[in-house]
Amino acid sequence: MRNNSGACFIQPLKWLGFSETTKPIYLFILAHIERRDEMLIGIDVGGTTTDAVVVDGNKVVKTAYVPTNHDNLLKCLLEALDELVQGIDTGKIERVVLSTTLITNMIAEGKTDPVALVLIPGPGTNPRDYALGKSIILDGAIDFRGKEIDRLREPQIKEAASQIRAQGLSRVAVVGKFCQRNHAHELLVGEILVAALPGSNIVLGHRVSGQLNFPRRAATTMLTAATKDSYEHFAKDVAAALKERKISAPVYILKADGGTLPLDKSVQMPVETIFSGPAASIMGVLALTDPGQSNVVVDIGGTTTDLALILSGKPLLSAKGARVGSLLTHVRAFAVKSMAIGGDSAVTVCCGSLAVGPHRDGPPICMGGNGPTPTDALRVLGLSQIGDAAKAEKAMQIVAQGLGCTTKEAAQTVVDAVVDKIVFEVNEMFREWEQEPAYRIWEIMKRELLSARSVVGVGGGAPPLVPLVAARLKAAAIVPQYAPVANAIGAAVARPTLTLNLHIDTEKGEFSVAEEGITGRVTDQKMAPEDAERLARRLLAERAERLGIGEYAGEAEVTYSEVFNMIRGWSTVGRLMDVRMEIPAGLLPSWGRC
Repeated sequence: MRNNSGACFIQPLKWLGFSETTKPIYLFILAHIERRDEMLIGIDVGGTTTDAVVVDGNKVVKTAYVPTNHDNLLKCLLEALDELVQGIDTGKIERVVLSTTLITNMIAEGKTDPVALVLIPGPGTNPRDYALGKSIILDGAIDFRGKEIDRLREPQIKEAASQIRAQGLSRVAVVGKFCQRNHAHELLVGEILVAALPGSNIVLGHRVSGQLNFPRRAATTMLTAATKDSYEHFAKDVAAALKERKISAPVYILKADGGTLPLDKSVQMPVETIFSGPAASIMGVLALTDPGQSNVVVDIGGTTTDLALILSGKPLLSAKGARVGSLLTHVRAFAVKSMAIGGDSAVTVCCGSLAVGPHRDGPPICMGGNGPTPTDALRVLGLSQIGDAAKAEKAMQIVAQGLGCTTKEAAQTVVDAVVDKIVFEVNEMFREWEQEPAYRIWEIMKRELLSARSVVGVGGGAPPLVPLVAARLKAAAIVPQYAPVANAIGAAVARPTLTLNLHIDTEKGEFSVAEEGITGRVTDQKMAPEDAERLARRLLAERAERLGIGEYAGEAEVTYSEVFNMIRGWSTVGRLMDVRMEIPAGLLPSWGRC
């Protein structure tokens, strides 16, 4: 049964205590219940345009577009919002979700705050191999069980504070190997640095990530410290601007794993919002296509094209976490590749050779710009109705002169170059995707090799280009309705995600959740994996409640569980247990389909 917006909302009968014999009564009750749809807003700050949508139930009722101003993302975001809410009762808005390039741009453009990186690597580790830049190394060590095997030297920590002060740095990342299993060293270093460096922002590694892999945790902590202050200012400015507009709905930010998090809570983990644009396009495809499908996602914007993969309705996650430049992080992210080619990429000809991108000089000539672009070529070939046809012709005349051909031949050459590049990268990505564990498991379970059977195109450049890409890949092309604003839709209807890493040492009778800095006691030395998972589920539910997303805790699932028995003599003296519990990416029920 659907409401009048088309959204599916019947739940399984057993959830509500109805049997099949009482089904008619159940349906009669539902038929007489007025269900209020959620009016949602999604805003995606893209490389070229900032797109916004109002969603009511599972219908898009209004869209807005403004050019992206990379020097003032907040300004263009609010311009899109103001255009969007004209004529709408803002009191009916129940949720606002933002997908922003703020953190991505800060890192890519080298505009992050300088950070002092303080490491406690322990024996057998050389931090200079990690490409993390200069760092201050402290003595001391925690072993894999969380036991202190070498104490810290307080004079050394105070000397580190003097070095940081002399460098004029006020942001510090402190990371110790295995300190996610025993926080004592990071806490002590943090305590001494706070006292010695008043007003400094100290970020501790165990609060950022609870996963193993010291260099990735160090990189993630360093990036968190480098972006936290600027992100916090951004979040406060957004909250103030919405209050001025009398929008009291909760505000969320989209993360790299396709999930949302309340904006005010996300200031503790700003780096998780990196690559939220590609995540938004994947969630948009999930929202605009039938559930359970396997698709290659091609998001063609003005500046970049993003590639991703959905397997049986589940986006493929990167097992190694998000890669930021040369750094691997612990940021949970979809396996996405971005390439510098889009509808507004600059087209140049040098010595009879054509190049498309990687830079963008501005809008297409057909839309008032100064240089030829693929958008001009598509207009000349009649594959697009965007812009002025006469101006597009002039743009391709510039290219034709360099190539010594007609304007239509020049336009075709430009379009072929774009398609060639995207097809090449899709094939390259399949080779990379094959290395992902989830991909290999899917192939084993399905007993088949994956190929590009269907290509779903979103973004402004998708309608004319994706059918050409799909044809070259011998795949079906799908360009859904609202493809140009799919990212904003994906942001609007994405539900929250959350991860919790639980470590248990039954011999010591302790458990820890690094992300929360929580420790506790366990009494069963032979605790079963099922008991550990129940504990992880309870702790995740408590963390979700603190973050304001408690209603989604029931969706959590175990994504990793490991037990290591500790033997002395002929007896088991305890167990080391690790459980990762996650609320996975998904869509809000109001967007559901029967």
